[in-house]
Amino acid sequence: MKLVVGLGNPGGQYAQTRHNVGWLVVDEVARRAGATWRKDGPNAETCEVRLSSEKVLLVKPQTFMNASGKAVIPYLQFYKLEAEALLVVQDDLDSPFGLMKLRPSGRHGGQNGVRDIIRLLGHDQFPRLKVGINRPPAGRDPADWVLSKWRDEEKPTLEELVRLGANAVEVWAKAGLAEAQQQFNSTDLRPKPEPAPKPAEPAVVEHDAESV
Repeated sequence: MKLVVGLGNPGGQYAQTRHNVGWLVVDEVARRAGATWRKDGPNAETCEVRLSSEKVLLVKPQTFMNASGKAVIPYLQFYKLEAEALLVVQDDLDSPFGLMKLRPSGRHGGQNGVRDIIRLLGHDQFPRLKVGINRPPAGRDPADWVLSKWRDEEKPTLEELVRLGANAVEVWAKAGLAEAQQQFNSTDLRPKPEPAPKPAEPAVVEHDAESV
C-alpha cells in the first residue's frame, strides 16, 4: 500500500488558491479512478484507489496547512508504512509556474505543511511532487501570495500541470520514484520566448566601373 497526500487548506475560500494545488492533483487522481472522498475523523478526507496492482490511499488534510503532519503521521503508523511509501504533493514557491519535479527527500523550503510533516516524522526522507507557483512579485508578502487565486490567464497551464501531476502520481505508485522522475522532471510549460529577429543583411552597393 502507498499513501499520497495532497497539501492544502480546507474551506471553499481556499479551493482555487496557489497553496491548494496539491489538493487539485489528488482530486484528479480520484476523479479518474471514480473514487469518492469521505470524511475520516476530524483531520482528513480520504479515498482509496487501485493503480494497477497497487492500493493507494489518497489523503487531503483538514487541519489547515501548518498542522498537516497531524493528519499524515497517523496513516503511516496505522498501516505500518515506511516513509518511502509516502508521496506529498505540494506547491513550491522556489520553482517557476509551469515547472514540476519529483524529489526523493529534502528540506521543507518554507512550505509549512511539509515543515510540519518533517517535524512529526522526525526526518525529511520522503518523496515530494513539487508544483511551481512562482515567487511573489516584488513587495508582496509570500503568505499573501500563496493564498491568492489563480489568474484567468494561468488556468490553462494550471489544468495541464494538474493533469501531468496526476500522471506522475500514477507512475510513482505503479513503477516507483525513479521512473516518475525520468518521465516528469523535464516538465516545463512556461511560454517559450520568441526567437530573436535575424539582423538585417547589409545592403550591397554596386559601383560603376569608371568610378573605381
